[in-house]
Amino acid sequence: MAAPDPDHVLVAVEAHLLTVLGQDSGRASVNFLGTERIDVLRFGPDPDGLVRYCTLGMSRAPMGDPGAAVVLEHGPRAELLLTVRSLQDSVLRRLAALASAPSVEGLVVVPGAGLDLGEPLWDGAPFTAVLVGEPGGHVPDLPVPRARSRCAFCPCCP
Repeated sequence: MAAPDPDHVLVAVEAHLLTVLGQDSGRASVNFLGTERIDVLRFGPDPDGLVRYCTLGMSRAPMGDPGAAVVLEHGPRAELLLTVRSLQDSVLRRLAALASAPSVEGLVVVPGAGLDLGEPLWDGAPFTAVLVGEPGGHVPDLPVPRARSRCAFCPCCP
């Protein structure tokens, strides 16, 4: 089977986010040298004053061990979701920097991992790092469909 088309993956992820979180209230796009664009979508504030910032672009490609000879086409994919009280839009670029770590540094983001920026996560934040939570929390996991292809040798392949 062929790998999923990266553009289709991002369309599916965005539709899933909008279904779960509602319409975004803002977004920003960030490009880092040598990487694909990372968008950060803002949702909220909700009635409790919570604002969610979610990356879109990190799931474009599967994450893989930089020491491995091959990155599996159907390896793990992820996006980052950060919930804060009140607007903190200075987090947009910094969250995008964290989301680019798999493609820039070959980092595989797993639950329990710490991601450190080395600078405040947003202007005035008292910390520089985030702890990666378990998947399927506020936003349920989205299975990424595998692209299907026909073999050239027989009519039996779906």
